[in-house]
Order: sequence, then C-alpha cells, then structure tokens
Amino acid sequence: MMTILFSGLVLGGLGLAFGLILSYASRKFHVDTDPRVQQVRQCLGGANCGACGYAGCDAFAEAVVKGEAKVNGCAPAGAEGTRRIAAIMGQEAAESERIVARVLCQGIRGIAKDTYSYDGYKSCIIAAGIAGGPKDCRFACIGLGDCIDHCAFGAIRIVDGIARIDENRCTACGACVSNCPRNVIRLMPVSQEVIVRCRNSDTARLARDVCAKACIGCGRCKRECQYDAITVENGFARIDPEKCTRCGACAAVCPCHCITVNQPLSGT
Repeated sequence: MMTILFSGLVLGGLGLAFGLILSYASRKFHVDTDPRVQQVRQCLGGANCGACGYAGCDAFAEAVVKGEAKVNGCAPAGAEGTRRIAAIMGQEAAESERIVARVLCQGIRGIAKDTYSYDGYKSCIIAAGIAGGPKDCRFACIGLGDCIDHCAFGAIRIVDGIARIDENRCTACGACVSNCPRNVIRLMPVSQEVIVRCRNSDTARLARDVCAKACIGCGRCKRECQYDAITVENGFARIDPEKCTRCGACAAVCPCHCITVNQPLSGT
C-alpha cells in the first residue's frame, strides 16, 4: 500500500514540476503576435496555392503585416479581399482589373489531329514526352488534366480533349499556367475579350495540317484592324489589349476562326 502511495506522490510531483517548467518556458519564450496577421489571414483565398510567392497563406499574412508583401499580392482574395486587407493595414487599395486564366487553344477532338491514341497514365507532362505527345500539333493543349490537379478552386474541366476554365471560379492564382507543359494557358484581364486562341509558330502549311483552327499567320486580321492593334510574329497573330477596341473585325475575316470575341470558355 505504501509503495502505491509513494508512486502516486512521485508521479504527482513530477507532473507538477513539469507543469511549472512548461509554464515558465511558455512565459519566457512567448512571442507576441500582431493581431493583424490573423485578420489578414482571414481575408485570403485560403488555398495555400503559393501564387503570392510565399510558402502559404500564413507566411503571406505575416509578410503583409511586416510590410514585406503588397496588400494586393493574393490573387485568390479578389478585389474585396484586397480592400479588406488594405483597410486592416491602413492603406488605400488601388483599383485593379480582375485577371483570369484562359486557354489559348481550340484543338478539340475533330479539330486537332491525333498522332496516336494515348492510353497511359493521365498526365500531360508524361504524354508530352512520348513521341512528342498524342496530338500532331506540338502547341496544342494535351488535355489530360495536369492543370486540374493543381487548381485548388475547381475552375477547370476537360471538355472534348482540351481544358476549359470557368472564369467565375478562376482566381488567377497561376497554378494552371505554371504546370502546363505546353504553355497554352495565359493570365489576362477579363475585359480582354478578343483573343487569338492559337500559338502555333510553324509555317502556315504545317499549322493547317495539324489543326483546322490553327493561326496560319496570313495577316488578314492585321490588315483589317483600323487601330493598329495586331501584329504577326513567329507565325501567329498577337493582339495588343491596350489598342484593341473589341470591334471584332479581325475575327470576322480570320479564315481559320482562331480569333474569338466575347467567348469565355466556361468549365460547365
């Protein structure tokens, strides 16, 4: 009986001692946290996507409070989140246009020719390394969903063999852009409604041979544009959004229909 009582007293004493030590250490090494860190954290997208350049939302919030990151550095937070963060930090939030990701390819089934039928692991990166990829066009969206795997917001689907982005869900975090092995996804202002959805820089004959909607660099759009908004470089057309008036004249004369107007490609 005495042995049990003694053991209980020893354990109780040890527990009390460790408790006192931990309490002392907690006070001794306590680091005050600026309450604004948590306030900023609550305004963020919460996906830990890393688009801000930091290791996650917590790291970004701390950087904002320290003055090391801009209040508009979190794209998923959107305009409202940015305004709230700016208010917390006592700053003015500069108005900025919403940015979205868009797929610069229309190589759906029946439009882009297939090199072979791919039946391996569903990865664009892996497929691209096998005989140049399953599509004849080396600039086409492979459509196996690497972008989907990296989208934390459920904004992307594969439809008819290419990625489709729901602009209502897209936060412009850029994860899809950085993980596309063909570089067919670009971030652009939502108001940029006239888009050349092709980046094929091969000759006109080669481009047309692999995709019915490939830009052949014919220059008809450039000649039709009255605002000098279009150039043809490296075999395909490019539109300057600063000069473009969204008139749609270029799309009307494009023989390959590779220029779209007012046509957000939704994922639904």
